[in-house]
Amino acid sequence: MKLKKKINKIKIIDQIEKVRKKNNKNWMDILRIAFKYAPNQASRVLSEIYKEDKRLNMLAKKLTKK
Repeated sequence: MKLKKKINKIKIIDQIEKVRKKNNKNWMDILRIAFKYAPNQASRVLSEIYKEDKRLNMLAKKLTKK
């Protein structure tokens, strides 16, 4: 791959990182609100998110195996 293409991909990755940082902050704000006003429901939803995240991680591992 040419150097210019590699540099462009790194710039895109940097942009993705910035967006994810902002979005993670938003997720944490929503989580705080949820636990403040509806802790039981928030806990159940977070548990489901965690389960699905584990499934995503397992699928991602399959992609990285050689």
